[in-house]
Amino acid sequence: MVLLEVISLKMGIKGRRALICAGSKGLGRGCAEALAAEGVHLVLNARGHEALESTATAIREAYGVEVSTVAADVTTPSGREAILAGSGDLDILVNNAGGPPPGNWRDWDRDAFIAAFDANAYAAIALMQATVPGMCERGWGRVVNITSVSVKQPIGVLGLSNTARAALTGFVAGIARDVAKQGVAINNLLPGLHATDRTVGLDTYEASLTGESKEAVAARRCAAIPAGRYGTADEFGATCAFICSEHAGFMVGQNILLDGGGFNSTL
Repeated sequence: MVLLEVISLKMGIKGRRALICAGSKGLGRGCAEALAAEGVHLVLNARGHEALESTATAIREAYGVEVSTVAADVTTPSGREAILAGSGDLDILVNNAGGPPPGNWRDWDRDAFIAAFDANAYAAIALMQATVPGMCERGWGRVVNITSVSVKQPIGVLGLSNTARAALTGFVAGIARDVAKQGVAINNLLPGLHATDRTVGLDTYEASLTGESKEAVAARRCAAIPAGRYGTADEFGATCAFICSEHAGFMVGQNILLDGGGFNSTL
C-alpha cells in the first residue's frame, strides 16, 4: 500500500525579494499583491509617482511586507539604471511594460519598431542580464516575463507588440535552459484580455474603427472568450506567484497562457 503525503501549496517564498516592473496598476499590481500575500518583500517600479506610492502604501498596510519604490521608465537606460540601483540583490524579477499602440502595419516606420523593441523586448533582456547572474551565484531565482497571447496568436492591430514580444520569447527560450542548473527558472506569462486600462484602451480603439460603443466592443469580445469574461488582475497575480514559487523550479522556458481559453489549440 502506498501512502500519499498531502503536499502543502504554500509557495515557500516568504522573505524573498522581488522587483515588479510597471507594478502600480493592472497586471503588475496583481502580481505585486499576490507575491506580497506570500510574504515577499517588494521593489515596485512605475513611471507615475503618485500611483506608485499609493499602491506601495496599500500593499504595506495589507500584507506587512517591505515595499520600496522607484519611479522611473523601465524602457530607458537611465530608468533601468535607477531601478537597479534601488533594488539590491533580487530573488524574483517580474518584467512588465506597457504595450505599443495599436495601428496599421502600413504606417509603422523603423522608429516605431525600435521603440516597441526597446519597451517590450530589450528592457526585459537588459534587466535579466543585470540580475540573473546574481541569482545563479546564489543558487536560486525566478523570472516571469509578462508578454502576450499575441506570441501564440498574432493580433492584427498589434503588429508592433507581436514583433517585439516574439523577439523576447526567442531570447528567453535560450537563456532559460542555460541557467536552469543554477536553480534559476525563467518563464513567460501570456495574458489574454484582462480587465485593465490596456484592454479599455484597445476596446476604445476598436470602437473608433467600427462605430460601436466601447461597452458593445467589450461585450462582443467577452462573448468570444470561452470563459465568457475578461480576466482579473487578481487571478493573473496568483498565477504569477505560483510560477515564482518553490514548486515551479522544474518549469523552465515555458509560455503559459492565461486567456480564458481564447487561444484554440490542441497543444
